[in-house]
Amino acid sequence: MRQHANCGCHSRRAVDYNTRVTIQLRDFCRDDLNTLWSIDVQCFPPGIAYTPAELAAFIGGWKAFTLVAEVGSPEADSAEQPVRVAGFLVAQYGRRKAGHIITIDVLAQFRRGGVGSRLLNAAEERLIASDCNTVFLETAVDNAAALAFYKRNRYDVIRTIPRYYASGVDALVLEKDLQPVHTKDLLSSPRAS
Repeated sequence: MRQHANCGCHSRRAVDYNTRVTIQLRDFCRDDLNTLWSIDVQCFPPGIAYTPAELAAFIGGWKAFTLVAEVGSPEADSAEQPVRVAGFLVAQYGRRKAGHIITIDVLAQFRRGGVGSRLLNAAEERLIASDCNTVFLETAVDNAAALAFYKRNRYDVIRTIPRYYASGVDALVLEKDLQPVHTKDLLSSPRAS
């Protein structure tokens, strides 16, 4: 793992050969806040997007962590095409061995390139390492793209929360079981004699 300059954050690098873009994940640094807030207001409409204070509170929350995705071209000179923040994810280790994805934001020009999936998978890995068995999140009932993304990543709708967002829009609560299938099968199957 490489450390991010100036803040001691760790990063992971992977190349998505379909888009010829390097996707690097790293931990949040204090200097990221304004950039992440700018991304949030580009990704979500008023009433769903966070204020800077709300976003800062979630990022700095109890047992919270934030992953930042940076992209760049592996062939490009860094002066020609500098590394750029493409998205981020804020999550929290919860009670009762359940994690919570607070937000996942990916700029429109980087969607469908693997950025969101890498952020989500990395967050799930951290939650599993922290002994979480499940993870849940909320998404607006009218956000069809997000709902399709979460369903592709094996999240199931478990309930609706009326007027969840400040705009009055309802939210769907989605959940994913983080235990490997084979572990659950071993725990639930009777021992062979």
